Amino acid sequence: MAVQRRRLVSVIGSGSPSPELYAQAREAGRLLALAGFGVVTGGLGGVMEAACRGACDEGGFTMGILPVVDRRHANPWCQVVLPTGMGQARNVLVVLAGEGALAVGGGPGTLSEIGHALKAGRPVVGLMSWELPGLIRHAEAVAAVAELLELLPR
Repeated sequence: MAVQRRRLVSVIGSGSPSPELYAQAREAGRLLALAGFGVVTGGLGGVMEAACRGACDEGGFTMGILPVVDRRHANPWCQVVLPTGMGQARNVLVVLAGEGALAVGGGPGTLSEIGHALKAGRPVVGLMSWELPGLIRHAEAVAAVAELLELLPR
């Protein structure tokens, strides 16, 4: 008998967001957990921490794919920690681990993750994030998560 695989969404964004972005990322993690999706992030602070924290608030699953080799750098809401030692190259792993990606704010690292996700054919929704062709944007977590869930394969 095969096990049922857990469905994941990648949440990407700034390691040092504004309080508003942090709150939106936490709400997004909570909403994803309520919808039955696990959250995979880069495992560090900021948006990554907030999304994991929100998912944990609802008993959801969280995974952090770290750029470093020391698992102690993971935020305290990562249930599964994968230390890679790959630096920013781990961004590809973060977005490929999810069925789609939610970009929350973010700088150049988030931009690279958006590009990798789009190139891999993953749906990407922005939450107060970059304005790019192929990126659907929203100003609130509720709308952004709802849009992303509609775009995911059934």
